[in-house]
Amino acid sequence: MKVRKAIIPAAGLGTRMLPATKSQPKEMLTIVDKPVIQYVVEEAVESGITDILMVTSAGKESIRSHFDRNFPNAIHYKSKGKHELLKLLRGLGELCNIEYTAQKELRGLGDAVLCGEPFVGREPFAVLLGDTICTSGNEYPVLAQLLHAFTQFGFSAVALEEVPIEMVSKYGVMGGQQVSPGVYKASEWVEKPAPEDAPGNLAIASRYVFTSEIFECLKDTHAGLNNEVQLTDAMKRLLLTQEMYGVAISGNRYDIGNKLDFIKTNVAFGLEHAEIGGVLKDWISSIRS
Repeated sequence: MKVRKAIIPAAGLGTRMLPATKSQPKEMLTIVDKPVIQYVVEEAVESGITDILMVTSAGKESIRSHFDRNFPNAIHYKSKGKHELLKLLRGLGELCNIEYTAQKELRGLGDAVLCGEPFVGREPFAVLLGDTICTSGNEYPVLAQLLHAFTQFGFSAVALEEVPIEMVSKYGVMGGQQVSPGVYKASEWVEKPAPEDAPGNLAIASRYVFTSEIFECLKDTHAGLNNEVQLTDAMKRLLLTQEMYGVAISGNRYDIGNKLDFIKTNVAFGLEHAEIGGVLKDWISSIRS
């Protein structure tokens, strides 16, 4: 079955980015000239997704406003004759069908995904974390790379990236056997293992494609630390009844949930930006000399 729906969890508080996120959702923080959430939506659309559910929370109204075709400054831009800019801004609302739901209590990623069950129904679906940008190393967006594996095997597929073994305690980690170049059949999922207990160094990289059976697994998953429902724990349950696969992504993952990586992401994207890339490169060279 073609995957046409996606859930984007965007309910977190962004505590590590305070005070910037006191009144601004972390997903709306800007990378050069676009908010993070726009990059995520564009990846989904470029991968063939037509319907998106954003799972938000209180204080995230600006996300909805960003993708709305009607916005306060539209009349001003029209009166100034800025028709191309107006077309660009209105076009955000035409990227795909976007719906919204609120996570009533912040009970973790697993609970946020479960909020999407009425939207998804019994279809397979994608999950893209709203505070993480993925860029591709080939002609296919990272989500499209997962969708290819889902089409090939017919089971859930999860994006993976290699991380230093001393860093695995920050991630969910997969253990498994390689079945084709860059594709692994999962045998276990471990949430934030100590390096000595990790089944390897392949970490979950913020993109997923699930069969709908993950919802029943989430319902049977009890909240753990900080009263949060861990998506990785539900994935363990799913693995008991279905095959699951991991795909080592061709590309890069940018987590904007902390200050250092947020700055690194802006620099990396700034250097690739057609308008400012060259000037920025020269400036960086000048301050290093």
